Amino acid sequence: MQSLKEFEKLGISANVLKALKKKGFKTPTPIQKKLIPIFLGEDRDIIGQAQTGTGKTAAFGIPLIERLKEKTGHVQALILVPTRELAIQVAEEVISLRGNKRLFVLPIYGGQSIRRQWQYLKRGVDIVVGTPGRILDHLGHKSLKLHNLSYFILDEADEMLNMGFIDDIEEILKSVPLKKRMLLFSATMPETILHIAQKYMNQPVLITAKAPQTTPQLTTQVYYEVSPHRKFDVLCRIIDMEEGFYGLVFCKTKRDVDEIAARLIQRGYNAGALHGGLSQRQRERILNKFKKRWLNVLVATDVAARGIDISNLTHVINYALPEDPAYYIHRIGRTGRAGKEGKAISLVTFKDYKKLHRIKSLFKITIKKKILAKLRTQKGSLYPSQRATSLAK
Repeated sequence: MQSLKEFEKLGISANVLKALKKKGFKTPTPIQKKLIPIFLGEDRDIIGQAQTGTGKTAAFGIPLIERLKEKTGHVQALILVPTRELAIQVAEEVISLRGNKRLFVLPIYGGQSIRRQWQYLKRGVDIVVGTPGRILDHLGHKSLKLHNLSYFILDEADEMLNMGFIDDIEEILKSVPLKKRMLLFSATMPETILHIAQKYMNQPVLITAKAPQTTPQLTTQVYYEVSPHRKFDVLCRIIDMEEGFYGLVFCKTKRDVDEIAARLIQRGYNAGALHGGLSQRQRERILNKFKKRWLNVLVATDVAARGIDISNLTHVINYALPEDPAYYIHRIGRTGRAGKEGKAISLVTFKDYKKLHRIKSLFKITIKKKILAKLRTQKGSLYPSQRATSLAK
């Protein structure tokens, strides 16, 4: 664990250190250095004034895993987030940090079968990561019981305020024990958020952290505006027209990764899938093929790709923009290394413009819009021999 000495000094167990090494972590971020020792060593509530991009999920996720007990049979921690995308992302991050510790983490959000969620809850869940509306649904159906809750974590509190969830949060807080540990994270501290802190937290300690401001200097960043139903065709077109393509394609979920990789293979591309649902043996086999360039397209989730160290990548494609802007920097930093130029391409739908604006403003970067010209097709199949797709704009 030579490369993880700074994490080791924070009091982290060998099990979690092993998980960090597997994920490619090397040194803790400022908020991790400040928060982890307090979370592990004291029983105080914590307010983290931290923007996205500071590493706060690992900052609270690591000590949470360390402090929770196995096989309690009840929900020990609730992490409340504003969107279902963030619920999935935070849950996957926490799962990747738990190592061999037997803790069951369940994301709960709208749009997913509530009955199926109830079945998982009935079996026993240690950590629930959920959106306010769906958490309230389960509390109303008495399928989620929080009377033994030890930790309540409110993430992206100001975003919750912007989305009108403050009343829901207060309603949820009525169902949790008074004797609990509460952590609140927010990039800004408007009066309403301060009111929540004063009303529900017990003499919290304040921790502040700024987002990193560096982006790869040799990486050209562009985006294409696409309609959702044409996104896959645009992806194929980009791979075809970018010379010597050898890169990563980032998706949100394991299901998306499997689907996109399967469709690429069906069209004749040398593609593979990498996500947290693969065994270590499967992961190593896929990475070995990619490193040897038997595959030139690797479709992956953020969590699964964290520990990848592959040189000479020419491209990174954001098939879906990440919920957390920090992941955008992690993604595009995989190309444009060692003095070689790289290219980061994002596929942006109308609904993604808010995320794109956050990334550009937070990191003070320019991401140029490009237009993909229509492809003139000839009679006959275009796949897989020609590797080209038609694009209707």
